[in-house]
Amino acid sequence: MPSSEVNFKIQDEGRLAELGYTQELRREWSLLHNFGASFSIISVVTGITTLFAYGLNTGGPGVMTVGWIIVSMFTLIIGACMAEILSSIPTSGGPYFWAYMLAPQHNAPFFAWITGWFNLLGQIAVTTGIDFGLATLISTTAQVSNGYHPSSGKTLGILAVVLASHVLINLFSVRTLRYMIYTSIVLNTLGVSCLAIAVLAKAPTHQSAKFVFSTFYDGTGLPGQDGWSIRASPAYVAAVGVLMSQYTILGFDASAHLCEETRKAVRDAPLGLLSAIAGSSVIGFFLIVALLFSIQDFQAVRTSPLPVLKILMDACGEGGGLVLMVLIMLCVWHCGLFSLTSNSRMMFAFARDGGIPHRLHIIDRGFHSPIRTVLFGAGCSFLLALPSLGSTVAFDGTTSIATIGLYLSYGIPIAMGLAYPRNFKRGPFNLGSASKPLAMVACLWIAFITIVFCLPAENPVTQQTLNYTPVALAVVGVFAFGSWFLWARHWFTGRCRHHCRICIRQLDFLGEEMVYRSDTVDSDGHQRLKSNEGTNDGFQPSDPDFRKRGESRGGLKKAGDQ
Repeated sequence: MPSSEVNFKIQDEGRLAELGYTQELRREWSLLHNFGASFSIISVVTGITTLFAYGLNTGGPGVMTVGWIIVSMFTLIIGACMAEILSSIPTSGGPYFWAYMLAPQHNAPFFAWITGWFNLLGQIAVTTGIDFGLATLISTTAQVSNGYHPSSGKTLGILAVVLASHVLINLFSVRTLRYMIYTSIVLNTLGVSCLAIAVLAKAPTHQSAKFVFSTFYDGTGLPGQDGWSIRASPAYVAAVGVLMSQYTILGFDASAHLCEETRKAVRDAPLGLLSAIAGSSVIGFFLIVALLFSIQDFQAVRTSPLPVLKILMDACGEGGGLVLMVLIMLCVWHCGLFSLTSNSRMMFAFARDGGIPHRLHIIDRGFHSPIRTVLFGAGCSFLLALPSLGSTVAFDGTTSIATIGLYLSYGIPIAMGLAYPRNFKRGPFNLGSASKPLAMVACLWIAFITIVFCLPAENPVTQQTLNYTPVALAVVGVFAFGSWFLWARHWFTGRCRHHCRICIRQLDFLGEEMVYRSDTVDSDGHQRLKSNEGTNDGFQPSDPDFRKRGESRGGLKKAGDQ
């Protein structure tokens, strides 16, 4: 291994040890892999394809295009704030451990618990939504092409097969997933770009720029009923309509959950997170614009069971449209694959810290991956889809917690860093003087979308059109807060305790290794490593105050003595 790689390995493991954890996962991921995981989970073609009908009926083309730009800007701000925290606290726990480190000491376990459960349930719901969406795409495409008659039971069976395929891939080594990332990046960049270009090139006619960027359509009213633009205002419809974009650009916290497998994590993991949001924003906008320009009959597309397939078939013929639809399905499949990967790593970290049963915190020595959390995550995702057998409305209300749950888990640590800046020791990636203003904007935007997601999108409000998101959110909130006050507050400390002696010994060893290397000179006369040079994250393994700093956050020395 080259000298520079050894040095970064020591810094990565040393930073992890300073935070109280040993290196258990293999660090085989580069910046490209870290970016590819978040980019694949966002997978703009997944969200756009499954929610295109929602966008057309809730604001129309103008809200879809302009709303995408607005949402992308605010999501980049949220991502920048998260990247700054990730550079300082690079652990697989992600948002819940950030909340623990940034909150006041006496309340740190509480904020970690609440954030962890919102993040965990949000991730499970995201995996369910992606894979159930793929199962629905397969069923609907088969129905359009050869008269297949879908049912809720058949769709659930397809979901089971999709989840099983994702489990099998995740059971292989991390190296296998690395190769899958290359395929996913190509599909979600070149594949989606070629799809957009093909649709534009083959479409018999094209809509005007005015139609694409300024047409407002309110289809929120049931037949014979007024839409929300009349009952409330067009601004209400526009606000609810941008949620299509917000739901699509989601899941980029995967860069944090995979940081313990990423080399040069304090630098490359934040860059992977931000570049995934930026790349998805650009490609997603290009895809939306291409599809809207290629619409031949707006009303026919709007009322189609699968509007994107209708656009593809009108432009490229039945055969060409089905081929492009298969390409979309491959992108969605990769999206679900890496969503389960990210979910399993978050569960691995949460089990390590006692948030869920510790038996889930086991790395299989043959596969070098947390197999138990992979199986547990897939099982939870399947169970969450079971309500679809009885009511699609209930299922939609259940899975809608994905967006709110995840964004709330993103917002809590950002708010903690804003409220308690003394606890925030910034790493190599930082926003400087813009940190506080951007954090305020991020928190306000998350509060805004949390409220908007709970509003009804169809009029009149009936048992079938009611937005069940507040119900789902209340269930999660009651569980998270209730479990804390009933039992978790008596034993959950917010961080692992059983590894602490090992961490101290590992940190001492790494400190000695770094001092040795700083005194060792290559044959060309250059030092191999200077332990504190070029870093801005406060990591100094040889610092005699390390144990004192660890004790102030749950206590490495104190916990290790128990």
